[in-house]
Amino acid sequence: MCSHSFPLVSRDDIFEAILVEQEEVGYYHLPDAPIEDILAFASKDTHAEIVVVGVGGSSLGTKAVYRFLKDATQGLKELHFLESTDPVSLLANIARIDLPNALFVVISKSGHTTETLSIYKYLLSLQTIEKTSLVVVTDEGSPLHKHALSENIRTFHLPSNVGGRFSVLSSVGLLPLALAGVDIHALLTGARAVKDAFFGDISVRNALIAKAVFYGQNHTRYTINTLFSYADGLKYLNEWYIQLWGESLGKIHPTRGNIGLTPIGIIGPVDQHSFLQLVVEGPRDKTMTFLQIRDFGTPVVVPDISLKHLESLDIFNTLPFGQLINLQAEAIIEQLSLLGIPLDTLELARIDPENIGALIFYFELLTSLVAQVLEVSPYDQPGVEDGKKILKQKVMAMHK
Repeated sequence: MCSHSFPLVSRDDIFEAILVEQEEVGYYHLPDAPIEDILAFASKDTHAEIVVVGVGGSSLGTKAVYRFLKDATQGLKELHFLESTDPVSLLANIARIDLPNALFVVISKSGHTTETLSIYKYLLSLQTIEKTSLVVVTDEGSPLHKHALSENIRTFHLPSNVGGRFSVLSSVGLLPLALAGVDIHALLTGARAVKDAFFGDISVRNALIAKAVFYGQNHTRYTINTLFSYADGLKYLNEWYIQLWGESLGKIHPTRGNIGLTPIGIIGPVDQHSFLQLVVEGPRDKTMTFLQIRDFGTPVVVPDISLKHLESLDIFNTLPFGQLINLQAEAIIEQLSLLGIPLDTLELARIDPENIGALIFYFELLTSLVAQVLEVSPYDQPGVEDGKKILKQKVMAMHK
């Protein structure tokens, strides 16, 4: 039974709208954009550690990719993230950085992000940081760009028609990831595969549009979208998804008022012991997307050890942990399916840049499709601008 708050739209109409939109919206073209300048810069860098100074769209996507790959990839440099103005967290994170041997990548699309530039100023106060240890990523002509020019600091730009939360496949994400040693060619190859499949394969396109239509047409019944990721390395992918989904789809419709879909990201199997209870016996207002990894790339198994009084658990002995975690996911999928809870599954073949690149583009594309059904723009965020203005007014009042 569906709750249709919006007129039913055809798949062809949605696809035609996307075809028109992608002429103006920049993230669609990032998988095919040139990256030679980024690779050349990264190949010459000799710093031992990389530090991203940025917040929100300037850091979440990069962190999602890096943390997904870090534990399963040999040879990656340490990539640190300075995001919050929480003073305790800021000092603790800075203490973990080898400051004299670090390259600082200061990222702000607008060029005047309060958190980013406040942290940047604090870093400059700690020691003399050579200009060769600084690089800036910002919009061309922004205040930060002008500052970098005045100080002769190397600058990379991102396309003006690429929003922050859609920017991980631009210089915002590609530069620090390349500096850390991630294969950004493979990252873009994965994204390009999803893009080409959507625009070139009608079966793939129709399946993705059908999912978007379900979300959009049922947004008043299933108000919460839960991404249930079965891998610890996907924790920060969940956080990126929460920003992408929430900031893109939570809007004021001109005739229907406040609308949106609330995103939640949880990790299996840990959250089988917490949030799952709410899903099973709480309000039926959630859809579930299960994200699994087919091959974790490690042969580690449950030891063939029998523990006194715990013999019933011996059935798991010699089972690979990678298989165990997927069986746990499949058990919950079957349970929720029997309860009639709407769900779908996504699977990454392995932990590598190509697969995470594909997933990034998949969620970006899905967000754009749902926005078409909801009849809102996913590329602005007017709801956060007033808060920034009030903050500045409060600080200015303190100086009077």
